[in-house]
Amino acid sequence: MATDLVKNEGKHIHKPTAVKKETNWTKRVLITVMFLYLSIFLLVPLVYIFVKAFEQGSGVYFAAITNSDALDAIKLTLLVTLITVPLNTVFGIAAAWLITRFQFKGKQLLLSLIELPFAVSPVIAGLVLVLFFGPRGVMGPLFSELGIKILFSTPGIVIATMFVTLPFVARELIPVMQAQGKAEEEAAISLGASGWQMFVRVTLPNIKWGLLYGMILCNARAIGEFGAVSVISGRIRGMTNTMPLHVEILYNEYQFSAAFAVASLMSLLAILTLTIKAWIEWRAEKQQTA
Repeated sequence: MATDLVKNEGKHIHKPTAVKKETNWTKRVLITVMFLYLSIFLLVPLVYIFVKAFEQGSGVYFAAITNSDALDAIKLTLLVTLITVPLNTVFGIAAAWLITRFQFKGKQLLLSLIELPFAVSPVIAGLVLVLFFGPRGVMGPLFSELGIKILFSTPGIVIATMFVTLPFVARELIPVMQAQGKAEEEAAISLGASGWQMFVRVTLPNIKWGLLYGMILCNARAIGEFGAVSVISGRIRGMTNTMPLHVEILYNEYQFSAAFAVASLMSLLAILTLTIKAWIEWRAEKQQTA
């Protein structure tokens, strides 16, 4: 019996070590697979973009990105982003506040509508906007009488971009504000703070990292949006071409170096966005552990 006990104790001693070795082996395999996957589908294409962009020398590269059509595409992309992100930020804050602070009929419907752009193809969304704002659409004749041009113009591109980027800020803030609760806000109101003072001094500091994270995601999608914008913009060179559309036109015209040059600018913007996103996540995690 003593011998069996010693054997059983030995088994109990060696079993955790075996499990630990198996766990470490599984972890290493998963890490290797993830790095291989990311290298094949992300890092290699990214490096290839920059290699092709500078294939014919820096002179060709800078000529491509300083071309008048390229500059117009860059300016339009930045303009649309500067309009879209603040508007969707205001909407996202208002929607998150309404959903997390009030009970009302239709709340689930509102959540579903906010997430609708995730479910609808951007191309279909652009087509719907064309039908809605077109000459024979619901709102097209009204805007025509007012002298406002929506289709094949900057306002149409802004509307399409706002549609596809609408959920990002709201969906980041809703879980943050639900976790935050209402206790601190109610305490501030009971102490005499106005609604604006409560928001600035209590709510905003608690949601700032989630808000910045949502704005970063919204900004990234606005810069790279192709489907909805390609339908509603008309792809007029120098007027309604954003950076993704300009890249496609250059590539279809066999101007490969120029296409990769403009694509490299978008890649740099994406890398900058990821860097800011990583910094925000690091600060948020640091704040939570402090």
